[in-house]
Amino acid sequence: MTTNDHVRDLAATVGPSEQRAPLRAWLGLGVLVLAVTLLAIDGTVLALAIPSLAADLGATSTELLWVGDVYSLVLAGLLITMGNVADRFGRKKVLLIGATVFGIASAVGAFAPTAGVLIAARAALGIAGATIMPSTLSLIRSMFTHRQQRTRAIALWAAGASGGAALGPLVGGALLEQFWWGSVFLINIPVMLILLAVGIPLLPESRHPAPGPFDLPSAGLSIAGAVALVFAVKTVAKDGLTVPFALSFVLGAVALWVFVRRQRTLAFPLIDVSLFRSRSFTGAIVGTFVAVFAMSGLLFFFSQYLQLVEGHSPLAAGLRELPLALAMLFVPLFAGVAARRLGVNRSVGIGLVLGAAGLVTIAFAESSGSYTWIAVGLAVIGLGAGLAYTLTTDAVVGAVPASRAGSASAVSETAYEFGIAVGIAVMGSIQAAAYTANVRDLDLPADVLAQVEDSLAGALAVVTDPYLVESVREAFVSGMQVTLFTGAGLMVVAGVLGWKLIRPTQSTADREH
Repeated sequence: MTTNDHVRDLAATVGPSEQRAPLRAWLGLGVLVLAVTLLAIDGTVLALAIPSLAADLGATSTELLWVGDVYSLVLAGLLITMGNVADRFGRKKVLLIGATVFGIASAVGAFAPTAGVLIAARAALGIAGATIMPSTLSLIRSMFTHRQQRTRAIALWAAGASGGAALGPLVGGALLEQFWWGSVFLINIPVMLILLAVGIPLLPESRHPAPGPFDLPSAGLSIAGAVALVFAVKTVAKDGLTVPFALSFVLGAVALWVFVRRQRTLAFPLIDVSLFRSRSFTGAIVGTFVAVFAMSGLLFFFSQYLQLVEGHSPLAAGLRELPLALAMLFVPLFAGVAARRLGVNRSVGIGLVLGAAGLVTIAFAESSGSYTWIAVGLAVIGLGAGLAYTLTTDAVVGAVPASRAGSASAVSETAYEFGIAVGIAVMGSIQAAAYTANVRDLDLPADVLAQVEDSLAGALAVVTDPYLVESVREAFVSGMQVTLFTGAGLMVVAGVLGWKLIRPTQSTADREH
């Protein structure tokens, strides 16, 4: 029996019709959205705490890099494996175990006595996060079999995932103005306790009815490939084209190539790679990647713009980023309607083009100094990219029967994590290159030029002349505009691809239901 025959046979056993979800399912959804929102916040909340924890723990620059990177490295590497573990052993069970580990690791991180302990705690948070993220999305797939309700549920989930990333700087700024750096970890504990207390009675258990054997070599290959590629992206962003980058890139590419070839030979693969032959599935993955790529890249340097150029405090900067998160909260109200009336493909295409328009709006508004237009641009990005991310995620999850939701969710989440890593690396590199080129045109003293070229924060620490300070800030804004235009162009291209590739109607798996 081929993999496709096996999937079709499983799809036929799930159920003959779509049923509308009861109130219990919507209450359970609230728990899942809360969990994924916290995970997203956790990915961005730590950035503002780096200076204070570095001072308290006496961390070296290398240790600080690992504090920031190890979470995403472990999370991205384990998503595919943990999605399949959830399919086999029960999504609810894996989710609750992950939530418990997440809470414990957060407590260890908050009171870490050394940088090494903090790095280990962050790694444990990545492991726990890898169990939680695909489990939340696959549980939604099994709880909401009615397509329109599932689209609405995934829209709420996506608003939590994307909005949480945007809220991270605000939450971090608010906590750091009142408490010590460990508070950014302690906020996780009450949320995870709520998830356990409410999730145990409300969430249904679901698993693959006939998962087959778990292939350990495939798991090892997926972990090695994903971790190596994310590490390569982070390395090239920080250090350029180096030997560690080349080695990690080659290792990651070879591991994933072997992984894909192995999946084609297995009766029970970790990922049904034949799904990528579907233009709709591939288009949805590309749309997910680019939407997250653009938003994460924007958030990476936009906080610097608000604090270092405009002079706002961390909390005030976080408040000014709120239009992005608030706009995403409106996506669930119209995502389903847009998909029904315009088709998924047109809705994704329009959403990505709207996101591009928002990036261009911010680029022009930065020169004028008008926050009103910046807020408008952020809101447009939130609406457009949020719509695209919601519908592409729905398309990916809907491409398989509910029995394989964990592995499909892991593919979507892997695209999400790679979008974050690559977005920050690529957009950050373009920003840095443009900023450095602009700075070199200034008449700066030789003894401070290297520090000024390194970063805007470094420049403001050594440049005292008011005219030069303003010139350096203008160099940063000019570089940021180049980056925003680049991101806008990529979103337009992805929008056209989404329009052309994604099917306008429901997936095969939905019809089999």
